Amino acid sequence: MKKITFYSMLSALSVFLFLTSCQKDDNSTDDNPNVVVQSGKWKVTYYFDDKDETSDLNGHVFEFKSANLLTSTKGSNVYNGTWSTTDDDSSKKLVINFSSPDELLEISDDWKIVEMTDSKIRLEDDSGGDGSVEYLTFEKI
Repeated sequence: MKKITFYSMLSALSVFLFLTSCQKDDNSTDDNPNVVVQSGKWKVTYYFDDKDETSDLNGHVFEFKSANLLTSTKGSNVYNGTWSTTDDDSSKKLVINFSSPDELLEISDDWKIVEMTDSKIRLEDDSGGDGSVEYLTFEKI
């Protein structure tokens, strides 16, 4: 009969603890309940709401800041808003809120995160009961 020594038990415990403490780390939003948007400047490269409306957001430069502050600068005008993330219907969502101007009110919504990398954010939103889907893409400048 083989004796179990203190050192063999310690080795087995160490391996067990190592294997159970390993976590997948691929920077995907699925592994991170508190999604953080990369700092820096972003622009909208695609906005579709029944038709391509990307040009409505031309010239806006967005910054996702700490404390969930979101600014959009267009020329000398600075518009303040907020951003946050949430889980809703088993989906990670990015919530954008502005109070003006009209083109920023259009993108104020809770957007499902389709893709989020260091340089691109792809979002979509089911816009009501008519089955249409809105699309919004930010790319880092």
